[in-house]
Amino acid sequence: MAMAANEIEALVKEALPDAKVTVEDLAGDGDHYAATVISESFRGLSRVKQHKLVYDALRGRVGGELHALALQTSAPE
Repeated sequence: MAMAANEIEALVKEALPDAKVTVEDLAGDGDHYAATVISESFRGLSRVKQHKLVYDALRGRVGGELHALALQTSAPE
């Protein structure tokens, strides 16, 4: 079962309302995405903790409905 890019964006924005989210379907199959997430919530956090916030927002779908997610995160400049 594939996941739509707008669903990924909605879940991240629900958890991180200030986030600027860009999602790209890498293979056109709804299973392999690249996402860039920029949020003030990431300020002062390690990259690992930033990614954990995003994975938590996706509620366990990574590895299931969402096969692969290449993730880039940062705080706004």
